[in-house]
Amino acid sequence: MTGNGAGARGAGPILRAERLCREVAGRRLVDDVSFPVDAGEVLAVVGPSGAGKSSLLRLLDRLDEPTGGTVYLHGVDYRALPPRELRRRVGMVMQSAALFPGTVAGNVRFGPRQRGVELPDDQVAGILRQVGLPGFSARPVEQLSGGEAQRVSIARALANEPDVLLLDEPTSALDEGSKLGIEQLVTAVARERSLTCVIVTHDMAQAARIASRALVMEAARMRRMGPVPEVLRAEAAVS
Repeated sequence: MTGNGAGARGAGPILRAERLCREVAGRRLVDDVSFPVDAGEVLAVVGPSGAGKSSLLRLLDRLDEPTGGTVYLHGVDYRALPPRELRRRVGMVMQSAALFPGTVAGNVRFGPRQRGVELPDDQVAGILRQVGLPGFSARPVEQLSGGEAQRVSIARALANEPDVLLLDEPTSALDEGSKLGIEQLVTAVARERSLTCVIVTHDMAQAARIASRALVMEAARMRRMGPVPEVLRAEAAVS
């Protein structure tokens, strides 16, 4: 599998961070970070532990509030959007699946239900087929493996039909086989839906497999950004 991103490039940025900052108790977690994410692009945010990768991702859908700067979604300052609408349009998949008790179908239906939409059985089944879980609708979440649970977490986010999908080290708790399966899933979903994705990873090899561009974080700041092969060469030259 080659990571070249997916979808319709050239349509301009769908998401744009502008001078984003977050400071907590005098400590700068994200420091003056600006970048665009194009429509249909898979962008990897990479860097060592503590660099600010996850803090940056949480700012992109206001799970944490910026103390400086802002984010534009389709050219609109996201502070102008109701939080529920923003989180529908900018979905988030965490490191651990954190599913709700009950069935797989109940988890997939959760987001749409929050806005009064009841997904029919065939639509739930279609989403589950797309994430590689055909026939799992009635499966209790307690019976899922780690890789299956993460696929349900992605399905739950996709059910909201987001403009952008954020993924915070979604394979960090998985074995190697499940990890590669989730990478392939993210690549396939991005291509099939022309879905814009931002994925946090500490693994440059993973970034090379699934992303078209990489943003390198170090000490809360953006050190460099560019096509993955160029970033890999630059990182290798300074390591």
